[in-house]
Amino acid sequence: MKPKQTQTAEYGRKKSFRSLFEIWLLQHLQAIIFSLGQLCRNPIASFLTASVIGISLALPAGFFIILENTRLITAGWEGSVEITAFLKMDVDDDAAREFAKKLSGQSDIAKVDLITREQALEEYRQLSGYTHALDALDENPLPSLLLIKPALGEFSEKTAEELLNKLQAVPEIENAQYDQQWVKRLNAIIGIVQRIVLILAVFLGIAVLIIIGNTIRMLIYHRRSEIEVAKLFGATDGFIQRPFLYSGFWYGLFGGVIAWALITISLLLLQAPADSLAQLYASNFKLIGLTIKDALLLILSGILLGLIGSWISVQRHLRAIEPA
Repeated sequence: MKPKQTQTAEYGRKKSFRSLFEIWLLQHLQAIIFSLGQLCRNPIASFLTASVIGISLALPAGFFIILENTRLITAGWEGSVEITAFLKMDVDDDAAREFAKKLSGQSDIAKVDLITREQALEEYRQLSGYTHALDALDENPLPSLLLIKPALGEFSEKTAEELLNKLQAVPEIENAQYDQQWVKRLNAIIGIVQRIVLILAVFLGIAVLIIIGNTIRMLIYHRRSEIEVAKLFGATDGFIQRPFLYSGFWYGLFGGVIAWALITISLLLLQAPADSLAQLYASNFKLIGLTIKDALLLILSGILLGLIGSWISVQRHLRAIEPA
């Protein structure tokens, strides 16, 4: 059993630590409220600064949302990879059906759809508008064709080329083509644009740091006399810089919220035209927006930039102020 004096000393240390923690917490709470009050005293200037930060954050985030929607569309196109095989003119409909059935049994082919010569002519008649010119022809000039969907389990550019070469070597096929290069080119362009957006995000992040740093510098300049008096009474740099750091926190927070609002409103305005376009193409595509995780990440990015920008400005300008 511990002596009574030892127990009293331990109790005193715990109580002292608790008191110090409560004082530290109270000081930070006072700094948070004070910095928010300073922003509320100049609501227009504070709102304009937060709006500039919000726009700077919303631009790269909005571009990333557009790229994600574009990737979602192209992913659907890549999933509909198809090889078109034109049969020779001397292959009749019965032989074409037998050939299509034979191809559909191969392991590297998922599905084969046959379009006979008559079906191809009728479809061309409806789409082209040359009804009278086609009626004047003595015979159907169009061949039967097969729409071949490769098995996508281990599908790649190499397997597509191998299947295409194999089909072109079949005697019944006059020509086979695989036209997905434009999708790959589009994906390459998206990759370049994504890199550009990333660079833009870095530049705009630096711009946010400069904006917040300059704003905090002005706050320090306007409160120079208060800072000098506080230092005369023995206030530490840590005590003095807290309100300025929390001012950066508030600017970053409000800027992140404004960025989220701008992106959300923009997507709501684009939703109706996007739905109309999707209906014209018989698609179920829906614009994707910011998830809760994305929104929190956007706001946290604003807060982090605000704290970093204010800390850099405070470290540079606050130490230069000394009481005369």
